Amino acid sequence: MIKKIPYRQRVLILLFFLILITYLDRVTISLVGVRIKAAFHLSNTQFGWVVGAFSLAYALFEIPSGMLTDRIGQRAVFLRIVLLWSLFTALTGMVTGLTSLLIIRFLFGIGESGAYPTSSSTIGRWFPLAERGRSMSALFIGQNAGAAVAPLIVVPIAIHFGWRAPFFVNGFIGLIWVLVCWLWFRNEPSQMKGISREEVKLIEEKRRFEQHKEPFPWRAVLGNWRIWAVLIGFFCSQWGLYFFVAWMPVYLQQGRHLTEANMKLVTSFLFVLAIGGAFFSGILSDWLVKKKGLNFGRRFVGTFGMGMGGLFLIVTAISASNFIAVTCLLICGFFYSFYSLTAFSTCVDIGGAKAGTMTGIMNFFGQTGAFLLSIVFGKIADAVHNFNTSVLLIAGILITGSLVWLCIDPANKIENLRADHIARKQIRPLPE
Repeated sequence: MIKKIPYRQRVLILLFFLILITYLDRVTISLVGVRIKAAFHLSNTQFGWVVGAFSLAYALFEIPSGMLTDRIGQRAVFLRIVLLWSLFTALTGMVTGLTSLLIIRFLFGIGESGAYPTSSSTIGRWFPLAERGRSMSALFIGQNAGAAVAPLIVVPIAIHFGWRAPFFVNGFIGLIWVLVCWLWFRNEPSQMKGISREEVKLIEEKRRFEQHKEPFPWRAVLGNWRIWAVLIGFFCSQWGLYFFVAWMPVYLQQGRHLTEANMKLVTSFLFVLAIGGAFFSGILSDWLVKKKGLNFGRRFVGTFGMGMGGLFLIVTAISASNFIAVTCLLICGFFYSFYSLTAFSTCVDIGGAKAGTMTGIMNFFGQTGAFLLSIVFGKIADAVHNFNTSVLLIAGILITGSLVWLCIDPANKIENLRADHIARKQIRPLPE
């Protein structure tokens, strides 16, 4: 049975579980957030710094991790990041107060940095262009699957064994993935034992990927306004994602006064819906790229997903009914999942052989937005004594990001930007 599965699909299964574990670990802090706040007597502002410490470290080390992937290969970076984050996940269960919690969460962010750039780079090397949307969707199905199963695992463990126990369990799960990656995975299809020559040929001829040793063209990339549309759009989007990941369980319990059991179910179901959204948007993206072209496909799916997410989040904030608020929150999570897939697919489109660095740049800006969300959300909640003002702010930023996304150009590869930049430098005005 397993032998009939193409090797690139087996690689995708490995990446699926990588991202699943990433989000299982990442969401745990918010699921036990109310318990941690009570244990250490933390305000919303202080808890905001706890979740923000992760985002800050993740942002600072995202670009170096992406560059490292492009230089030494995905396998070596995968082993590093999963070993580190598994260690600091376990150590989170041993903190003694706010200071140690901030330090460990910052180190955890360093460990997780590079997961998405390295995964995107792997897809760029292992999959034909025509399969990219569906292959990227597997990452985001894994992301949402991890966030969906986390409440079902973490909350019962925390209830029976205390809030520290889930961090120990999650750390051990990460080590199992490291062992599988070390024994089996290789950077290139041609390096993998047992893969057929036909599959290697198919991948290498149909992928949008060219090996080159030129340094990353920083000036050409950062001087292009359409690249900035990608970066600003992703910056805005992460205000939404990190609301779901870092603050939503607290919002549901302390802002909407749901019980811990109901919070568990709502959080899990939101990410189950997002799995469906990621799966559907992958198929939709590939279909639109085939029928309407790369630019239309990437622009439409990203703008529609983030824009609809923002609109439903507005209704969540202004509704007095918990039923309406929760329903709109669930719909928001479904539509938001469309955007994440498109953003990372766009980075692979643009980046080619430098997809790791390009994704790292985008994620740096995104994690900067996540860091600001983590801090601002708690500060506003403490200042106005409710959470809805913070939710309205997030909705406005998501709608802004959806409009900015209309300006992206995924067809303009880094190689083209480099060539255009060199050509402009070589043009000199004629003497009079």
